[in-house]
Amino acid sequence: MKSFFMVTVAVSLTAGCATSHTDAHPSTAAVDRPLARASQSAVKQSQRAPAAPARPLYDRLGGAPALDAVVTEFLKTVAADERINAPFAMADLDLLHRRLVEFFCYAAGGGCTYTGRDMKASHRGMHVTQVQFDALVGDLVQVFDKFKVPAQEKGEVLAALGPLQAQIVEAE
Repeated sequence: MKSFFMVTVAVSLTAGCATSHTDAHPSTAAVDRPLARASQSAVKQSQRAPAAPARPLYDRLGGAPALDAVVTEFLKTVAADERINAPFAMADLDLLHRRLVEFFCYAAGGGCTYTGRDMKASHRGMHVTQVQFDALVGDLVQVFDKFKVPAQEKGEVLAALGPLQAQIVEAE
C-alpha cells in the first residue's frame, strides 16, 4: 500500500498552485522538522493511550466529507505559503484536489483506489529540498490542528509520511 504522505506530497508538488498571497507564515525554523516532532509526540501519546480503535482511520477522520474539507483547506494553506507555493503555479487544482481526496481515502482505509503516480516518479527532477518537505508537512499539521483532528489520528497520518521523505527530497 502506498503511504499517505508519499502520494499527498507527490500530487501536491506536481500539480502546482501559486498565489500572490502575502499571509504571514512561520519561519522555516519554526516548522523545522514538524514531522519528526509530531511523530515523536504521537509515539509518546500511543504509549499512554489504550489500543487503537477498531474502526478504520478513514471513519475516525470523518469519512469523505471530512477528507474533502481537509484537502480544500490544505490546498489553500499551501497556496498561501510562499515557501512552497511556486511549484503549484501550473497545477490543475481540480485534478490535484481529486487525487488528494482519493489518496487520503485510500491511505486511511476508506476503500478508494488511488490512480496517481508513485512518489519517486512524481517528484523526479523537481529538486525538492528538506526545507520544502518540512514546510508542506507543517502546513498539513496546521490544517489538522484547525480541524481539531485528534492526536491519535493525526499521529497515524504523520507516521505514514516519514518513510516517503527519502522518495521525495532530492536536493538540499
